[in-house]
Amino acid sequence: MKTIQVKDGSKIAYKDFGKGQTIIFSHGWPLSSDAWDAQMLFFGQQGFRVIAHDRRSHGNSSQTWDGNDMDTYAEDLSSLIEQLDLHDVVLVGHSTGGGEVARYIGTYGSARVSKAVLIGAVPPVMLQSEKNPGGLPMEVFDGIRAAVEKDRSQFYKDLTTPFFNYNRSSETPSEGVRESFWLQGMRGGIKGQYDCIKQFSEVDFTDDLKKIDVPTLIMHGDDDQIVPLADSAILSAQLVKDAQLKVYAGFGHGMTITQAGTINEDLLRFIEE
Repeated sequence: MKTIQVKDGSKIAYKDFGKGQTIIFSHGWPLSSDAWDAQMLFFGQQGFRVIAHDRRSHGNSSQTWDGNDMDTYAEDLSSLIEQLDLHDVVLVGHSTGGGEVARYIGTYGSARVSKAVLIGAVPPVMLQSEKNPGGLPMEVFDGIRAAVEKDRSQFYKDLTTPFFNYNRSSETPSEGVRESFWLQGMRGGIKGQYDCIKQFSEVDFTDDLKKIDVPTLIMHGDDDQIVPLADSAILSAQLVKDAQLKVYAGFGHGMTITQAGTINEDLLRFIEE
């Protein structure tokens, strides 16, 4: 993989395939750019330049003690876009990566961006509060922190069940998918992954979403067991001006992998509109 160096000296690794209009993919937690294999191949074959980076402390990027926060993730994405001098970019973010996309546009604007896509994304905010009564209680995220600290290897194996809806009769479990998820998670650094839990659960992206001024597609499964639909995509679609919301019956959080064909075709249609 290629790398760029950002201002704190960290290296951000990325894949860069194909030619044409650029699509940048931001992955979810605790994964890496490998999570986008199905999209990288498909869109590269459709004549796009496809780029997927490993968030700091994930995949092949530097494992940092500090800087594992959403503002820095967005700054790293900005550095990637600027150092490669990219324009007319389609930003696609899944889960935590959707927060990264929202924070990037909210902070750096859309001068280099043509469209945005949020898939199973965490915005506006996951944590339950008086302002967000439909969110998940802090105990849920404290439990994730405790599991990562105690035995993240086993936790990542267990997480594949709700992540890919393998506890539903509609899904046939794939050991290959499970092992890939586990491997991606274990390649990252424990400190950065531990810190990231706070970022995907507590950060409020409301103001960022309001600043998005490019055509935006919000895709979410109605059986997402990781990021519940009602407190994420439904609310985000109300905050992003003129956003398109597409809800998939029975799809879970890992639908970019388990239902890649459907997601890719719909994503292509949106990009080519």
